[in-house]
Amino acid sequence: MVLRTGLPRFQCAVLIGALVFSGCNSEHSGEQGKPTPQEKGSAASKPIHKEVGEASWYGPGFQGQETANGETYDQKGMTAAHPSLPMGSKAEVTNLENGKKVEVTINDRGPYAKDRAIDLSSGAANKLDMKKDGTAQVKIETKPTRKKRSRAGHAKPALAR
Repeated sequence: MVLRTGLPRFQCAVLIGALVFSGCNSEHSGEQGKPTPQEKGSAASKPIHKEVGEASWYGPGFQGQETANGETYDQKGMTAAHPSLPMGSKAEVTNLENGKKVEVTINDRGPYAKDRAIDLSSGAANKLDMKKDGTAQVKIETKPTRKKRSRAGHAKPALAR
């Protein structure tokens, strides 16, 4: 005796097709990633990470070495090491002692000295005018980054030869 379980194959195929089609036919498809009018002037511009702490800098001894994300460290670049911010994220660092600001890209982990919030490249430390003292109280802010929208289905036609 053969027991039939579930839906017959044809009905299953129709059901799956309907589910797939309905997912592709959303009234919001194609609008993903666009801010709503309420987001344009408010939440989209607010920092997603805000921290105040002590910054230090690192340079010559690490020049040319591999950073935690695999890049080669350039002490003159505008980069930083942070213990938890995502690799590649942009952070605005403000020296609270003089108001100077710099935008850095997080490409390494650290700092490993106690009570430090961020390690800046030599170049970033120069912009903040903190190299002489070696450390400074800073504010670290990151803003949401827009994800690049997929261009699938929008390929440019090949040129006729």
